[in-house]
Amino acid sequence: MPGSVLWGWLGPLLVAAFGAVLRFTDLGRPNTVMFDETYYAKDAFALLKFGSEQNAVKDADKLLMQGNLDIWQQCAPAEVDKCASYVVHPPLGKWMIALGEHFFQMNPFGWRVAVATAGVLSILILARVARRMTRSTLLGCLAGLLLALDGLHFVLSRTALLDIFLMLFVLAGFACLVADRDHARARLAGWYVSSRLTEDGPWLGMRPWRIAAGVLLGAACAVKWSGIFFLVAFAVMSLVWDAGARRAIGLRRPYTGALNRDAPTALLGMALIPALTYIASWAGWFASPLGWGRNWAQATSQGPFYFVFDSARSWLAYHFQVLGFHNGLSTPHSYQSEPWQWPLLLRPVAFHYESVKPGCGDANGCSEAVLGVGTPVIWYGALAALIAMVAWYVATRDWRAGAVLLAYAVGWLPWFYWAIAQDRTMFLFYAVPLVPFMVLAVVLAAGLLIGPPGTSPRRRMAGAGITGAFTLLALANFGWLHPVLTGEAIPYADWYARMLFKGWI
Repeated sequence: MPGSVLWGWLGPLLVAAFGAVLRFTDLGRPNTVMFDETYYAKDAFALLKFGSEQNAVKDADKLLMQGNLDIWQQCAPAEVDKCASYVVHPPLGKWMIALGEHFFQMNPFGWRVAVATAGVLSILILARVARRMTRSTLLGCLAGLLLALDGLHFVLSRTALLDIFLMLFVLAGFACLVADRDHARARLAGWYVSSRLTEDGPWLGMRPWRIAAGVLLGAACAVKWSGIFFLVAFAVMSLVWDAGARRAIGLRRPYTGALNRDAPTALLGMALIPALTYIASWAGWFASPLGWGRNWAQATSQGPFYFVFDSARSWLAYHFQVLGFHNGLSTPHSYQSEPWQWPLLLRPVAFHYESVKPGCGDANGCSEAVLGVGTPVIWYGALAALIAMVAWYVATRDWRAGAVLLAYAVGWLPWFYWAIAQDRTMFLFYAVPLVPFMVLAVVLAAGLLIGPPGTSPRRRMAGAGITGAFTLLALANFGWLHPVLTGEAIPYADWYARMLFKGWI
């Protein structure tokens, strides 16, 4: 890694601090329950109280905003299933929201502080992994800055939904695999220098970075099931990297060597570890007699062995119910959108909108809005960059372009199946796990424009100028949208001017 180790950390930390200021400033605004916060904020608090999600009473949102936390339905022990809430996402993301509620109380700031923290951590991780992939601290910091300035990432970092946690764990797992790639290649190079060459090559040890990736990608699945696509794709990608490294040092059987030497530990790190992580996220449900479908009385009636068996049976039955729900989810929604519309930002979700009466500073009244939309300069720039990545990969087979394209594809293309075969209800914010890889595409394209060290000064100056102009446009675009991303009361005419497409209204 060229450059200063100090700046390699200090630069990304400063960019993350900038993102933290943006996300934590007025985090409690709007002081209301926004969009699906009505589910996740209450589910998270139920996890703290009962260990599993519970049904809330009618008008629970209003009671919450009045400071009344006694919002749970009261049921007799024989009526557990009437009290238990049927939820369709694993519990890990809700446990993370619950941590914020535990430390900062049950209020808008409390249920949003965990998502804001996750957003800031993702900025730091992206800056570091971009630095590792480009060998440039400047480009790494640019990646973190662009993620900090993306509107969709920003809004989801200030709204108690699950998707920002999914994005964080997917990105962190990817970062660990990139680090594992570097460390594995270094060990392989050291073996090549000091040992007798064999056909398959050496075993490279337990690979702690790969195990860490398994934990993180298992955590992604424990937030939302869509994390499984990233887990499978990244596991295959990591093995392909191993085979490529063995081929690069001249081993006769690089693919057989990867299967014989690397696949066994890959199964541990990318199969068993994620599965155990996922199961562990359900610990509250297993320990609570109040969970949906738990059958606690039946499970505890015939000894420890039967308890384990019946608990596992109930847990699997619950999962089949959830699978049926997702496959059949086709209820129309005013803010739904199709996957092909996501890259173009044609139909974002209004997380909050309220008309403010005259007296807000404008005689005609004001609008207070939180619109879950990406920063157009970044998203449309990313489209061009992704096309450039395709051309670059076809021409050079560069692993970085391939990794970015793979991550984008597995986060986007599976949704077309549900759109075509199931007519499933979907929303733009499902695309937030793609945003870090869109930014990586932009940064890698910027690196190509600027050129490697030794490139002519004229080209480097032109490339730096284009990159700098793009960054300034992204900053200006984010600043222009900022009032409708944060629930600021602005004149209706100003709100309307920021609605770029009819679908934004």
